[in-house]
Parts: sequence; C-alpha cells; structure tokens
Amino acid sequence: MERIVIGRTGLEVYRLGFGGIPIQRVSETQAVETVLHAIHLGVDFIDTSRAYTTSERRIGLALKQTDKKVILASKSHSKTADGARADLEVSLKELQRDYIDLYQCHFVKDETDYRKVISPGGALESLKKAKEEGLIGHIGITSHSLDVLDRSLDDELFDTIMVCFSFVEPLAREKVIPRAISKNVGMIAMKPFSGGVIEKAGLALKYALSQPGIVVIAGVEQKDLFKENWKVFQEGQPLTPEEKKEIEEIQKRYEKVFCRRCDYCQPCAEEIPIQVVLGIRSMVKRMGEGILQKGRHREAIDKARSCTACEVCKDRCPYQLPIPDLIEENLRWVDEQLKSSGSLSN
Repeated sequence: MERIVIGRTGLEVYRLGFGGIPIQRVSETQAVETVLHAIHLGVDFIDTSRAYTTSERRIGLALKQTDKKVILASKSHSKTADGARADLEVSLKELQRDYIDLYQCHFVKDETDYRKVISPGGALESLKKAKEEGLIGHIGITSHSLDVLDRSLDDELFDTIMVCFSFVEPLAREKVIPRAISKNVGMIAMKPFSGGVIEKAGLALKYALSQPGIVVIAGVEQKDLFKENWKVFQEGQPLTPEEKKEIEEIQKRYEKVFCRRCDYCQPCAEEIPIQVVLGIRSMVKRMGEGILQKGRHREAIDKARSCTACEVCKDRCPYQLPIPDLIEENLRWVDEQLKSSGSLSN
C-alpha cells in the first residue's frame, strides 16, 4: 500500500484517508465503531470539521480507545480571526486533543472569502498564532473553487490545499494538482464520489487514486463500506480499459446535470444560492434530512422558490446546465422528502 508525504508538512500517511462527514448521520455507537474499524485496518489520516456537527466528538471518542498514531485534520468555516480561534478551541475539546496536526480554513468559496481569510483580522492570522502556541502543526485551505486554490498557490500562504476531485469533477488534475505538487504544497482530494452522486464507489476510488501525489479522503458511516474502500486501496490495481470506458459513459450522463460549484452563474437576481440548491440531494445523502428543516440549506430552498426562470444563470453557466429546470426538479424532490417526513402539509 502506497504511502505519501503531505507536501512540506512532512506528515507521512497512507494515500487513502478517512472523511468525517457521514458518521454524523448514524448513531454514536456505530460512528465510533466505524472509525475504530478504519484505524484497525490501517488508516492513519482522518479529516473532519467544526461544521460536521457531531463528527469531531465521535472521532475523539474513537481515538481515546486506541493507541495507534493517527494524523488528525479539522477545519473552521469562520473567515475571521476570532471565529477561527473559537472554532479551534472547540475542535480541541471535542477531539480530546491538545494538538491538531492540520487545521484548515474551510469552504473559502470565492475571492471575497479568500481576502477575508488572509487579511489582518482574518482566520489565517489566528491560525498562525495557534501554530506558534503549539496548538496546531500546519495550516491548510479548502475550496470548491479552482480559481481560489490557484490564487492560494500564488500566495504560498498555506501548507496544504483540499480540492474536489473525481471523474465527474476532474479539472483539478489539469492545473491545481500539478501546481501544488511542484510547489511542495500538500494535496488532499475530497469528494471522490462527488458527494454520493457517483454510485460505483470502487470505480470512483480507483480513478481518484490513479492520480499520483495526492491523499484521497473517502467518507463512510459503515464498517463494511470502509472495508470495501480499503480493499480497493490495498489492491492498487490500475483502471482497466473496460473501466475507463464505463467512466466515460458516466461522465456523459452527468455532463448536463451535475453542478461543478464554480459559481459562474452568480449573482442571481433573486439571491438564490444556486450551487446549494443543485447539490441538495447529495448533501441530504451525506448530512441527513435534518438539513431540509433549518439552517443555510433550508434558507437556500426557500429562496429557490422565488426563481423566475429568467435563464440568466443558464446563459452564464460554462457547462450549459439547464439551471432553472434543475432548480424546479430539485424543489419537487425536496417537497417529496418533506411530505414523507410530515414536515410539509398536503
């Protein structure tokens, strides 16, 4: 099984890591058992976030039950120094640690966010101080925007970057990944299954692992699912011609329906966060149906109901997605979920 050094951090891990999103949607007992099973099989890199509700706490409980060394990464969604510091202190408490190997500025969605993070009073400022205090080892950045990550590589302010990478979202392979590797910046690939959109997990994982020089984090909530993923990693087999053909067919299927979260469709006259609405099904799959009831996802759904189908977003989309139609389709799906759960009246 292949190991890798995560860029200039010097941290050496297996190339397949454990993602902490799915374990928040199952019982605490199952979550802890799944994390422990992954560690038992050999995983030594675990990534979570303050934004993942119970995930940090459950990972912390699991780590208290093993003496195996695990590189731990978490994140703060806050863009301010005070907010990031507050998040870090909660992360340390929930993970039951006095030190976190990698702490990341999470979901830096655009240039405005990025400037907030790196400016005086921004999250980066407080994380640098935390590093000096010995609370964290390294600082990273995560984004769904290749433009933001490309800018971060220009500035050379972060030790690692985390990028979406799958055969449905392969563009990072052309630019961001090789640039990061050339600059010795640690490269972490998230969403190898594109948030659950890709149903053939083994095929998706083989594709992501076929890209050298990156750590791939795959989130699961069941021991058997992680075992299957770890087996793919252990075998280390290259993609066959038949598998490559199958990937091409799946890519064609999703070409005109999958939102790449580039936000080129924005701004929306009705202030609809289009990428959130188009990605709502995969978010429910990963986070649970509770996100339909409150918070930013519910706010996005409510705003989407004001869509006028003006098609300005459609004209802006570089992938020519039929955005108004997709919004309408997703709203119907959301209403079906709410109705089945009794949260929507007839």
